[in-house]
Order: sequence, then structure tokens, then C-alpha cells
Amino acid sequence: MQFIKAKKILTKVTYGSDWYGIDYNMNLYHGCTHSCIYCDSRSNCYHIEDFDIVRGKEQALTILEQELSKKRIKGIIGLGSMSDPYNPQELKYKQTKRALELISKYQFGVAIDTKSDLLLRDIELLKEINAKNHVIVKFTITTPSDELAKILEPNVCVSSKRLQAIKKLTDNGIFTGIMMNPVLPFITDKEEDIKELIRLASIAGAKFIHTYMKMTLRDNQREYYFNKLDQCFSDLKEKYIKQYQNNYNCVVPNYRQLYKVFVSECNKYGILYKMSDIIKAYKKENKGNEQMRLF
Repeated sequence: MQFIKAKKILTKVTYGSDWYGIDYNMNLYHGCTHSCIYCDSRSNCYHIEDFDIVRGKEQALTILEQELSKKRIKGIIGLGSMSDPYNPQELKYKQTKRALELISKYQFGVAIDTKSDLLLRDIELLKEINAKNHVIVKFTITTPSDELAKILEPNVCVSSKRLQAIKKLTDNGIFTGIMMNPVLPFITDKEEDIKELIRLASIAGAKFIHTYMKMTLRDNQREYYFNKLDQCFSDLKEKYIKQYQNNYNCVVPNYRQLYKVFVSECNKYGILYKMSDIIKAYKKENKGNEQMRLF
């Protein structure tokens, strides 16, 4: 694996109260090999050259420990906003695992975004962190179909494997759920698929599902996505151009009806879907665990 220089690892965020209650952002890797056809991180605004090559960051763990030791607020650290922390290189280099060890040492919390069941390797570490602070794990799942998942996200474990990982995490007391983002117009916006994914999420014990019922498209990401549409979904590109032109936010055409169904199904199975409720629940749940330990 190639390594790039890094001056800092943690970045203070200003949107934490609106996005899973995180206080800091951290990306230990640069680029991603999942090859998801819709990935927003391909956009030119992020300045990631050769996005499909995963690179590490030089002295990342040394820098991270220095930063953690100086922070007065033991906040929540978000992992995976730009690059999956459980990419295949993690098997060898264990950057994420060692970072979690430091996070536990300095008693911070974590909010992890991933599509990989490699995360299960670190389940004991997550339980250790959860005993000291807050932990929330978010698996991106865009479809209940493994066959479709192989097309949309070709280099990562299929949806059923992610659902199995959710089951194991929730069984071990880790607050875990689903980011149903993006919802791809004309591909993953079918009512029956949304219902099926929520049903499967309930069986897996998912605490929440969050969605915006849309996807984003801009510059390089748009070009990559349209090329994939030509390869995998004939005639869809023209429908996108007609429906959205050059818009950045591409909301599914049947948004109102689909979101109504989404809310109804989440309520039916007792699954949280509002961001504010998700944040309150995972932090309150951990607080309850701390009180039990005191008694």
C-alpha cells in the first residue's frame, strides 16, 4: 500500500448535532476499492486522485494519539465519511483496529460508516469503547437484493452479509442500523424493495434506518455513474438526463409516496428513522449501561 503525508488525522466538525451527533471526523485511508457505481466521494471537489487506489497516511496512529491526548472533550469520532475504514488493506495494516485501541484508551466514542463485515473482527474493541463512551455503527445498504448489490457495489460483501453483521453487533449490545443512502432513481426506489429491506432490518435487530430518498450527482461522479448506467442499465442514462438535467440533488420521482411507505413500515417494526431520535437513542442507551455498571 502507498502512503501519503498527513499533518492531522482528527477534524473538528460543525454539523455533528445533525449527523449522528459526531464531534470529530477521521479518515485513516485515502480512496476506496469498493467501486460503488454511485459514490459521491469521486467528486472533484474532494481532490482524491486515482480514487480506486487505497492509500494509507504516514504516521497516522502517532498523530492520532497526539491529538487524542490533547482533546479536552471526549467526543464522538466519525470513521468512514470519505473512505471505508474496513477496506481490504485493513486486513494487513490494521490501521482502523489500532485507532480503535487508541480511542478506547483515551475514552472517546465512535460512529462508524462501513459496507464491510470485516468490522466484526473488532467487536470486542467496540464493546470496550461502548463501556466508556458511545458507539453507533451504520451499515450502508441500498437494496435487499444480493444480485443487485453485486452490480451497485461490486467489491464489497452483499446485503445479506451486512444484515448478518448487524444481527451479531446488536446481539452484543452495539447500537447498529442502516444508512439507506443513496436511493437510486429508477433502480432502488421500488416500494416493494423498500418494504423488504425494512423487514429484513427488523429481523436483524437494526435499531434505525436513515434515508434522504435521493442521490447526488456532480462533475466526475456523474460521468462515472452514467458510464456504469450504460454498462449495466440500458436506457437509464437518458431518463436521468431528462429528469434531472445537471441537478446536484436527484430526489426519487415518487418521493412523497415512497417516504410515506418508509415511515409507515419503520413504525410498524419499531425502527427509528429520524436523525434526532437516532442520536438520542444511542447516547441514552449507553448512559443506561453506565448506570447499571455503577449499581
